[in-house]
Order: sequence, then C-alpha cells, then structure tokens
Amino acid sequence: MEKTVQASHGLLSTSEWTGVLFSEFAKQVGLKPEGTWVLAEGSDGAVMTRSIPMEKMLRDAILAYGQNGEAIRPEQGYPLRLVLPGYEGNTHIKWIQSLQVSGVPFMSREETSKYTDLMPDGVAWEFVFEMDAKSVITFPSGAMRLPGPGFYEITGLAWSGRGRISGVEVSTDGGATWQKADLEGIPEPICTIRFKLPWMWDGKPRVLLSRCADETGYVQPIRKQLVEQRGVNAFYHYNGIQAWGVGPDGSVSNAAA
Repeated sequence: MEKTVQASHGLLSTSEWTGVLFSEFAKQVGLKPEGTWVLAEGSDGAVMTRSIPMEKMLRDAILAYGQNGEAIRPEQGYPLRLVLPGYEGNTHIKWIQSLQVSGVPFMSREETSKYTDLMPDGVAWEFVFEMDAKSVITFPSGAMRLPGPGFYEITGLAWSGRGRISGVEVSTDGGATWQKADLEGIPEPICTIRFKLPWMWDGKPRVLLSRCADETGYVQPIRKQLVEQRGVNAFYHYNGIQAWGVGPDGSVSNAAA
C-alpha cells in the first residue's frame, strides 16, 4: 500500500513523503505478536541504529522512497529511509539496511550513550521520542545585521510532535510583554508552520523571543523551567525559548532567555 503524508521531522523540515506503511509491510512478512520493538539500522559509516516501539511503527511509520514528488536523494537516505511523524529526527533512520524485531529495546550505542539525558537524581532519561512544542525566530536571527531603524517583519517556525500548533507569541522586549503572531496557513498535525509579526524597530537594544503552544495545552518553556525539571546535563531534548539580542548597530546575536 503506497502512502503519501506530510510530516515534520528533525528540527525544521516539513516534507511530503511517499512510501510503504510499515503496518502493511508487517502483514506481508508475518509479524508475530510478541514483537514490541523494532531496531532500524542504517548503512551509513556510523551504522546509525534506534529502537522504535512497535506501537508507533504500526500506527504511522513509513518506509519512504520518495520525497516531494521525486525519489529520495542520496543525502536524504536513498534508496529507503524510515519516517516517523512527530518523532525526533535521529530516529528517522536513513539508508535502511535492516529491520529487526524483539520483545525488548536493543540498547544500542545511539540510544544509551547518545540521545539520553541524565536527570538531577542520576537516572538516565531514555527512549524519548516525541518532539516537544518548539518555536524559533528565523528573521532576524544570529549573525544577521539590520541596516537601521525602521519597519521589519519578524518571522519564524513552530512545530510539535504531539499535534497542531495552536498559537505563537512574540516578545520584542525580552519577555516583558507578548504579542500574538499570525500563522501562515492552517496548522496541520505534526507539521511545522511559519509565523510572522510586524515590528517597528526604534534602533535601541532589543531582545526578541518566541514561544508556542500546541493543541494539548503544552506551552514552550524558558530555560530556567527546563533546568528546574531536568538539571544542567539534559540537552538532547532541549526545547527552551531561543532569544536573539539586537544591538544598537543592528547586529543580531544569541542572548539569554
């Protein structure tokens, strides 16, 4: 069964994928009910591997061979890659060479020493898959320079691995006040969406922030909130608010949120 789907994966990519549903593939090979995990293995030099819950694989996983109306390009995983809508990008294994089934996760290198966050109590936070809601301002952003005071349009992207983005707010004064940004188009489940806000810059130093919320009610947190929850050794799944500082000379650089 061929399937075409628009899905957000990784940080900032929304694509239309064409491929075969894993659920159909599983029927053809006679998947046994005791299988609860799938190990997807790539043929790249690192032999990237990730254990994926069977529930997710059967729900909407795609073995994709096409992207945006053409065959997958080599850098995108030709001839076959895994697409997992809403899951973080490193689980979308490229250049698939094997799929193995087990009753337990495989505890591979990439899911133990990598993509695992150490919590304040010393417990490792493993098998975190769904992307939390996140937004980022792409204009103006790091290393750019505004030519001078005047009218600009702040633009950016927002996404969530748990459903539709319900709204985005932008602050031009470091979080003292917030304004509702306009969304370009209708938010789709598990897809990026662009936002925009008109801004009249007066030439004074400013700190620009964006925060989004998704349809589950989750609101993108500030860094302090994440540190309180996860400590300072958790960075693989960081989705805190990004701040851009605009200097009086128009230079844009990273700033503290």
